[in-house]
Formats: sequence, C-alpha cells, structure tokens
Amino acid sequence: MTSIALGANAARHANLAKHVPIAVSTRGGYVENIFYGSLAVVDRDAKLVASVGDVHTPVFTRSALKPFQAHPLVAHPRFAELKLSVAETALLCASHNGEAIHADAAKAMLARAQLTDSALLCGSHVPYWYATNDKKPEEGRRWNSLFHNCSGKHSGMLLYAMLVGATMEDYLAFDHPVQLAIRESVAYACGVADPSDMPWGIDGCSAPNYAVSLHGLARAFASMTQPTADQRYADAGKTLFDAMASHPEMVSGEGRNDLALSKAGRGDWISKVGADGVQTLASRSKGVGIAAKVSDGNQKALMVAFCSALEQLGMMDEQARAALSNWSHVAIKSIRGVEVGHIEPQLQLR
Repeated sequence: MTSIALGANAARHANLAKHVPIAVSTRGGYVENIFYGSLAVVDRDAKLVASVGDVHTPVFTRSALKPFQAHPLVAHPRFAELKLSVAETALLCASHNGEAIHADAAKAMLARAQLTDSALLCGSHVPYWYATNDKKPEEGRRWNSLFHNCSGKHSGMLLYAMLVGATMEDYLAFDHPVQLAIRESVAYACGVADPSDMPWGIDGCSAPNYAVSLHGLARAFASMTQPTADQRYADAGKTLFDAMASHPEMVSGEGRNDLALSKAGRGDWISKVGADGVQTLASRSKGVGIAAKVSDGNQKALMVAFCSALEQLGMMDEQARAALSNWSHVAIKSIRGVEVGHIEPQLQLR
C-alpha cells in the first residue's frame, strides 16, 4: 500500500466530507453517474434552517470568498476617497469573463493607485468569455493580467495596500497586511473564532484561500443581507450586495451561471460561484445565504441541484424558472445532437 505524505496544514485537515447524492445523469432512463455534494441554508441569525449532506466539514471556498476578501477595503475609513463606481465595486467580487468592460474597470481601479497591469500578481489566461460562449480565441492574440478573471479582486487588494501604507510588490504573501486583514474578515463572516483554525492553500490566482464549512459560508452570505450596519465592517456588506445586485454583469459576464442567477432574482439575489464546484447565493427578502459544493466539481450537476433547492425553498416564480431553464434542465446529447439522457436533481432539503 502506498502512503502519501501530507504537509502539516493538510494533515491537520484531511477529513473527507460526508457528501450525499444531489444529482444524477441518466442515459436511456437509467442512472449512469451520481454526483455527490452538500448544501446549507442559513438565516441572518446564523441559524441553519435547511440542509442536505455534510455542512460542517471545511471545504475550499475558492472565488466564493471574494465579497469577504473585499470587506476590509470597503469598510476602510478612506474607501470613499477612491471614488469607485458601483460597477467597479462589483468587480471587486468578480470572477469575470475578461470582457472589455471588466478589463477597462480593473485598469481604472489600478489608476487610483497610479499602477498598471504589471502590478497584478494573478497571472494571465485566455478570457473565460471564449469557453463560456463556445468561441475560439483569435489566433496569436495575447491578454495581459487585466483580463484575468480575478483582476478586480487583485486590484482591490492593491488599493487596500495603498490605503494602509503597505508594500505592494508582495501583497499576496500570507502574512502581508492585506492578507492578514482578509483572513480576519473571512473568519469573522464565517463564524470562525480563531482565523488560524481555517485550513488554507493557494488559489488559482496565487492568492491565499481558505476552507470553511458550508454552514459558515452560507452564514457569511446571509450577513450581507442584514438591514443594519455591522459592528466591525459597518456597511461594507450592504455596499457590496447593492453593487453585485445592480451590476451582475461585472461579477461574471455573458453566458455565466452567476449572471443567470442574479437576473432570476431581479435585484433580490446576489450569486457567487467558486471553482471546483462551489456555488453561493444570498436573498435579501428571505434573509438567507445558501452555500453548496459538488464533490467532483461538475458545475452542470451542481446548478441542477441548486435550482432544485431554490424550488424547495419557495424562491422560484415563473419568471425565475424561465431565466434559469437552461441551468435547471440539462439534456445529455449525442454528437449528432440526439437527446439521450438528462441531469436530474436528487437532493431533498431537511
């Protein structure tokens, strides 16, 4: 038997979440694949009001954390001096498509600190817009870091470094003042008493990322629906909610599930995806946050299950169903386009 040596951080948190079936794929009416996951619904008082699966074992949150990575900046007493537009504020929370509106906004944000794209340490990649909308990139074209899906988050980190007088060239270092403030913000929002208790790793954009329970992550999103100011972060949650709700196109982009969910909520919902199968949503009218994880990262299966959960919670009307029909009803087709099966929900909230 082969053993794998885990680092100290990994060894302390090597628990496997006890996920349950939340969706299946069928072929010829017979189940072919089973997708395991968990989902938590938490209210403004941090009470778990509905769930399925394991909502207590920490899971990596990936980009779902972005609103809480932005809290320290938005709550800073000098934030207003930056004069960010509402759309730019939404970009702080984005995993965007790399469309022109996203790159231009990130560029404008960096200009507040007299910086250019060279200051961003997120790297570069082909914009998500191409894969999302089944397009091929132009031959020979290259993109700088402004088009990286996390350029808004990283621009916000640099702006926070400027406001607190911290160094900028190493803003991603684990113990940098920017990352220390973010770690405190994430732990606070998710109800983790000691930030050092959160398992951590490095995200795809090279920034530190944290694992928390789905209960904690849903609690964090529910906190953004509070009608009153927070004792530590004041109106940061409300400001970011308003920005994400009014400019969902800045949070994701054309063809993305976050945009579809936000449009379905018609200003009442904000939505934030996380890589490898994490999905969150907050509803101001319901006063809840929802956080889900599919164990194998299959976003189509996750969205089918997520839409089913929204139905069970009484959050879907005819307009929302129509807006999410392509995500809640997924057909499996042959190469010739013949419908041969479906992805179907299996979760039952309790």
